[in-house]
Amino acid sequence: MRTAFWLAGAAALVLASPAFAGDTIKIGFVSTFSGPTAVIGNDMRNSFELALDHLGRKMGGKPVEVIYEDDGQKPDVGKQKTEKLVQSDKVDFIVGYIWSNVLLASLKTAVDSKTFLVSANAGPSQLAGELCSPYVFSTSWQNDQTPAAMGLYMNQKGVKSVFLIGPNYAAGKDMLAGVKSTFKGEIKGEEYTVWPSQLDFSAELSKARASGAESIFVFYPGAAGVQFLNQYAQAGLKSTMPLYTAFTVDELSLPLQKENALGVPGAQEWVNDLPNEQNKRFVADYRKKYTNLRPTYYGAQSYDAAQLINSAVVAVKGDTSKKDEMKAEMEKANFKSLRGAFKYGNNHIPVQSFYLQDVVKDAEGQLALKTVATIVENDQDRFHDKCAMK
Repeated sequence: MRTAFWLAGAAALVLASPAFAGDTIKIGFVSTFSGPTAVIGNDMRNSFELALDHLGRKMGGKPVEVIYEDDGQKPDVGKQKTEKLVQSDKVDFIVGYIWSNVLLASLKTAVDSKTFLVSANAGPSQLAGELCSPYVFSTSWQNDQTPAAMGLYMNQKGVKSVFLIGPNYAAGKDMLAGVKSTFKGEIKGEEYTVWPSQLDFSAELSKARASGAESIFVFYPGAAGVQFLNQYAQAGLKSTMPLYTAFTVDELSLPLQKENALGVPGAQEWVNDLPNEQNKRFVADYRKKYTNLRPTYYGAQSYDAAQLINSAVVAVKGDTSKKDEMKAEMEKANFKSLRGAFKYGNNHIPVQSFYLQDVVKDAEGQLALKTVATIVENDQDRFHDKCAMK
């Protein structure tokens, strides 16, 4: 018999047998819970759990059962775990997915089975375009959008040239393409590195220095972002080649990057200090529940995923067989998002604002991210017109 996590109160109890069909709302959660990037998966899980706390551990009057699966940051493993959740566990929803290549490998299983999948992070361009589906929603973004916002900010700053560096996988390619879609200056060069094993960027930094570019744009999440920023500072480039980023500096990496992160701007659709009441509650309760840890955008998007699913289940009074009704409700984005109100495009990718974030010292003397300005409002991804859904 499989092992599942029955979520009641603040504790997770292990059941030895499956619940009767229809007694619970069953959610599969696929993320990375082992290895160096487990900190991201853990933050996503923490935030999803907090959302369930705020919902009273029920949706549509039914208890919620969540089955967490570790993809090990590997597409084939993620696909296997998704197949297990759909075929054996028969979940009502699947949520999670940090990595674009893992999501792309897992997508067909969910779509073919008509199981709703909510990506709480990964946003490959294919998902927004030709692979869009009535059964797939995002509570994050299409990968290009965040770096495209940074490209707009670089234009505002009068940046004339840039050297691009990122990892050689689906999201890395999308990220650099996003910058190129909006940046009006000259691209002096671009380098793609081995993912996820390469953590030495000295060769790429040397090429950037030699290119004559006045700045660098980089995308490296997790441990790679820590290593890159440290090597960038050690190479003495911080004073000569300003760095612009997407997803490289966050609340998980910041304690390791420390002072090196000061003066390195980023872009994001959510920052801890957004002033809406739902977000204030989320940040305060997260820090209280998880020993004063700070939540990240990964977590905020996972919290919103739980709220999106809840809106659908409430709309059908717990009857998850009513898929058309649930889809119609989810398309309304009729819940209190931590980023503030947004709407869905025809491809189920959020149409939303993106903010400039900077690293500052807070009232406690700790480094934290702060919202500096709104870069772009109501931004829609550039692949929506390739989606057949209307």
